[in-house]
Amino acid sequence: MSSETFTHHDRRRAKRRLFFWRAAAVILLLIVIGMFVGMSADEIAEDHVARLNINNVIVEDEWRQEAIQGILEDDTAKALIVYINSPGGSTYGSERLYKSLRRVAEKKPVISVIGTVGASGGYLTALAGEQIFAGESSITGSIGVIIQLTEFSELMDTLGIKGDAITSGELKGEPSPFKPLSAAGRANLQEMVSSTHEWFVDLVTERRPISREEAEALANGGIYIGKKAVTNGLIDQLGGLYEARRWLESDRQIPGHLPTLIHEYGPPKGLVDQLLEGMLGKSVISERLTLDGLVSLWHPSANRN
Repeated sequence: MSSETFTHHDRRRAKRRLFFWRAAAVILLLIVIGMFVGMSADEIAEDHVARLNINNVIVEDEWRQEAIQGILEDDTAKALIVYINSPGGSTYGSERLYKSLRRVAEKKPVISVIGTVGASGGYLTALAGEQIFAGESSITGSIGVIIQLTEFSELMDTLGIKGDAITSGELKGEPSPFKPLSAAGRANLQEMVSSTHEWFVDLVTERRPISREEAEALANGGIYIGKKAVTNGLIDQLGGLYEARRWLESDRQIPGHLPTLIHEYGPPKGLVDQLLEGMLGKSVISERLTLDGLVSLWHPSANRN
């Protein structure tokens, strides 16, 4: 065997070793990144101020409820900042979120910060805080409840299609997309919407320093920017996360040097999912929009002109 052949084999062996060590380095790097990314705020055992983000449409969310319970039981979480950027969502989802935050407030300070929008169910959530902050141009308010129906019986008549149903009571089949809403069905839904609206107004009166009459006047479904909301009593102060931390320090003696840790929630993710999310951000496609039933959602009607 010639010296030239030895050199060729040596080069191939060196390339294989180089590939092996490069692959090992990449795998090791991914593991380290995965461990860092996968470390949740709950696993960081140091005093901190917890932050919970409420984004997009609010629906029932068991992962969110577990995260809130974790903050409640975590003695290293000295306070909770609820950062809201939501137009609302299902009334029950908002109610459940509100009540869980109030349970936290029985043990530690909870304050609310409204970002771009905290309206309807988003504002209901903000009511859980003992202080509500919002930017001058943040959108808030929209106190009210809505239920929307779709009925296409005329279209079915045009197409020669008929729908029918056997029901056990006058209102059992109401509302139905296959027939116009009856007077009794409309009255039944209106009573439900009005009762829920009254409950919402009661909550505003209970949590804000305004009278019942003032709350009713504000609860016409209208929205308010933060600059207006601070004068009509719907929020306490203009500001954001910085001002919220300063208030916690001055009024609740929560040291300003404590880190603010975001408590994430959602289904467990694999290493690849976490890395992709870190690189690409969260996908809006995964958001669930299960808005059956009463809705506390600010959604301006489309321009029909």
